[in-house]
Amino acid sequence: MKSKALQAVLDRVTSRKTLSKERAPSPLGLHPGEETDLARAHQNDRFHDECAVFGIHGHEEAAHIAYLGLYAMQHRGQESCGIVSSVGGEHLAHRAMGLVADIFGRKALARLEGRHAIGHVRYSTAGESLLRNAQPICANTDGGPVAIAHNGNLVNANTIRKELEGRGAIFGSTSDSEVILHLLARSREPQIEDRFIDAISRVKGAYSIVLLTDDAMVGARDPSGFRPLSLGRLEGAWVLASETCALDLIGATYERDIEPGEVVVIRRGRLRSLRPLSQRAPEHFCIFEYIYFARPDSNLMGHNVYEFRKDLGRALAREHSVSADLVVPVLDSGAAAALGYAEEAGIPYDTALIRNHYVRRTFIEPAQAIRDFGVKVKHNAVRSLLTGRRVVLVDDSIVRGTTLVKIVAMLRMSGAREVHVRISAPPTVGPCHYGIDTPTREELIAYDNTIDEIRQIIGADSLGYLSGDGLRQTAQSGLKLGICDGCFSSEYPIPIEAEDDLPQLSLFRVMEEEVDQ
Repeated sequence: MKSKALQAVLDRVTSRKTLSKERAPSPLGLHPGEETDLARAHQNDRFHDECAVFGIHGHEEAAHIAYLGLYAMQHRGQESCGIVSSVGGEHLAHRAMGLVADIFGRKALARLEGRHAIGHVRYSTAGESLLRNAQPICANTDGGPVAIAHNGNLVNANTIRKELEGRGAIFGSTSDSEVILHLLARSREPQIEDRFIDAISRVKGAYSIVLLTDDAMVGARDPSGFRPLSLGRLEGAWVLASETCALDLIGATYERDIEPGEVVVIRRGRLRSLRPLSQRAPEHFCIFEYIYFARPDSNLMGHNVYEFRKDLGRALAREHSVSADLVVPVLDSGAAAALGYAEEAGIPYDTALIRNHYVRRTFIEPAQAIRDFGVKVKHNAVRSLLTGRRVVLVDDSIVRGTTLVKIVAMLRMSGAREVHVRISAPPTVGPCHYGIDTPTREELIAYDNTIDEIRQIIGADSLGYLSGDGLRQTAQSGLKLGICDGCFSSEYPIPIEAEDDLPQLSLFRVMEEEVDQ
């Protein structure tokens, strides 16, 4: 029987699905079925989120709690989601393409019995956007059923996959995460957790993993600590989550972060911490987690994301000051940095660029041509705040620049006298190989254009990026941890075997989704 508090949260979340199922015509007079991918071009001019993992061990309503945890981390992946629960020697699974609130209704959650569960939301960084790649991935081994949820990217996955296929292995997905399951199944270690450790000792790259067996839950981070994984407690149960915002929603107490290279084994209510990977690697936490991906209310490695973004804005103002009347963020990604910039520079801050939060990847295209419809449907300027003003426009990054070109033009058309663009990170000159979906180098505007050339392309009066030194100094003073900034510096901490052979999904590839969900 669910508690009243939990039921109240579930009611608030699931009640939103009714609106999405209505079949009324749009304000433009068009009906469902006339949808296009017009929004895709705008969506593609951002870095896409990666994945999130969640696990709970020892709770009567494990699947319901996992559902809420995934809902809190929906920003990390919107293509597919899944939950696997354990009832002794059997695993129950529900996976589908789509958003958490659309996939998990009361009936689906009721079928996921058991006191242990793990879950996953996915944006495909390795493997196609298909239902067969949705996680958690399940398998039966001679040691019992196992399910795995993985956030990250394995840089040697293709090499290991070819080796295993040469020895007769059959893969059911194109996801690099399945490689770990095959290695685990082939291990000759006696215990499941030992087999898991044997498996992860073979792989290279980024991983935060939650593994579910018949009676245990295992969590692990790679030795470099690229991706986050937090540990919490809820009414005696243990919880693992990619971000602390998930712990906040379910009312769990934050205990600590899983350390780089650490493996935790939770069984019968007790937690064991193991350090099986003897060689201590330097820490390389993904700095883009702080710059863009994580929710602002999350704490990563003990530091609040929102406060760090404000610190980046302050550093940006010190490096690139300009005489202006107004600081305006590109919402939501530039909000905290813009506020930090405004406070440091002593310039008023205002949200003169309004974002529509209810835009999905596809929307109904108007029958008549509307100039820059793909950008206007998501952003609109407040003319009364901009007329005759010198504006500092703050965002966290420029990927291809196509969206920013139109936003700068929109501000000018709304009366802005000057538009000075400020970016709270260095120029992005390379792709990420450790679990973030980014374009190839040639598709990045900063790869073969100077800063002044980029300024001319986007039509700004001036353009200033936070320097690499400014980013690292802010990280060292505020975070006090080692970082990975390979997408800015092209210095990758783990060697890439063959960049064009990596299972990294191109940001501009049109995916073919499975119809049967």
